Amino acid sequence: MAPGVRRKMNKIGVTVKEAQHESPGTVFGAVSTDILEDILLDLAKQNEQYLKDLSEHAGCFKEPKIVEFVFLLAELWGIDDSARYQAVEILDRYMIINTEEKYKNSITPREGNERAEVDSWSIIKTQLCETFVLRLVSCVQIASKLAFHCNMINNNTALKFMQSLGYSYKKEELLQSELTVLKALQFQMNVCSPFSFVEMLLEVLGHNGCLLPMKNLHAICLKILDLVYLLRNSIYETLLRRAVDGSSPNTQQRDTFLYVKEDVMLLAVGIIAASAFILNYECWTQVLEQLSSITGIAVESIGEFSTVILNHSIGATSPAKH
Repeated sequence: MAPGVRRKMNKIGVTVKEAQHESPGTVFGAVSTDILEDILLDLAKQNEQYLKDLSEHAGCFKEPKIVEFVFLLAELWGIDDSARYQAVEILDRYMIINTEEKYKNSITPREGNERAEVDSWSIIKTQLCETFVLRLVSCVQIASKLAFHCNMINNNTALKFMQSLGYSYKKEELLQSELTVLKALQFQMNVCSPFSFVEMLLEVLGHNGCLLPMKNLHAICLKILDLVYLLRNSIYETLLRRAVDGSSPNTQQRDTFLYVKEDVMLLAVGIIAASAFILNYECWTQVLEQLSSITGIAVESIGEFSTVILNHSIGATSPAKH
């Protein structure tokens, strides 16, 4: 798959269906066509803008141990799926912005004095490490407050958790930490989360007549999305090596591939395609074609990405062989 996936949003050709009676929980088929089109187009624009403004360090704080920490903390606190993915994305963006800003400030006043620059940056790195767990907890708290159907984690709960880890923060420091994150991100908290893209694309697939049961497909998508977050480095490394025909990627190729690695729309279609194969591989080709029609991403690109995901998550052979 060539780096820098090209796409254009097509008008969604959907047939409105009557909403089916669902059990409590995730409900599909209750949103009108016009609303679906508007939301999906808006998500696509958000994704394009994110890729346009992409930092060269994007994703540095999505390491497996960090993601696992966030997921376990979300489970401990009873936070729903949307909030925990949002927390990972908020944490990554905050840490990058904060680290880049502190690094810039550490070297600017000391140009020509390399030793002073090294000492200053060393102190700052120590400070970043010392406050990292506090910032992570703040990002989870913020994400919990953005979700409508989620337990909002207050400072009492967060304080007890921090004390259980041996920290001696006060409530005022927890509140200040939240404000620090909010200010750094200029209070723009609704960042692109693959969870939102997956759910919206599933909604469109259902409207477009996909034969798979959406609720079952949705449940598998969440499991695969977890795995992709936790196996992120190995999955994308495999995808990159396929893009360069198995040779060792050079620095320029890795830099270019970052846009693929951070493409939330591509991630969402790959998750859905892999999940569709697990649910019913006979419908896999149809799902690929529908996803391509909706997003403008090439069928080959979706198929290749989903194949890599399947190989890493369940050890499946290439779907093309089925």
